[in-house]
Amino acid sequence: MRLLLCLELFVMLVLANGAPVVAAGLFKAHWSEPVDGGRLWKDGRPVLGESKTWRGVVSGSLACGLFSLATGLGFVFGGVFGVLGLVGDMLSSFIKRRLGLASSARAVGLDQIPEALLPMLLAMWWLPVSVWGVIVVVVLFTLSNIFASPLLYRLGIRRQPH
Repeated sequence: MRLLLCLELFVMLVLANGAPVVAAGLFKAHWSEPVDGGRLWKDGRPVLGESKTWRGVVSGSLACGLFSLATGLGFVFGGVFGVLGLVGDMLSSFIKRRLGLASSARAVGLDQIPEALLPMLLAMWWLPVSVWGVIVVVVLFTLSNIFASPLLYRLGIRRQPH
């Protein structure tokens, strides 16, 4: 896999993860309807939680689509890549809620791997990306998220330290 392509895919993962945070800061309570509609699962806990919003889905997928268009990978690929990253993030939230963990609870690996792996599987199918390329980008994203998130929290950019 080309190094530049690896870097572009990593940036797209960061955009899918970061654009919703930026959009929440810009738009505050506007367009903050939770994806799960505030519903509870059979266990009485939220399906996903109120931090997974439609504003986040739109901003994350749009940011990836625009970046992907600018880099020549195409808007559709980027949009789908972003949506899959956010679906992975929602899958993590769903699992955390079933385990009884709060949305602010840290779950190393679970907080990063699904949101990186799902879109990278798309990249492997759509682009000339090898299994090793997928592993490298997922590990790089996971490690950077683990180490950068506490710093972003201390700088007041993130609401949670992970």
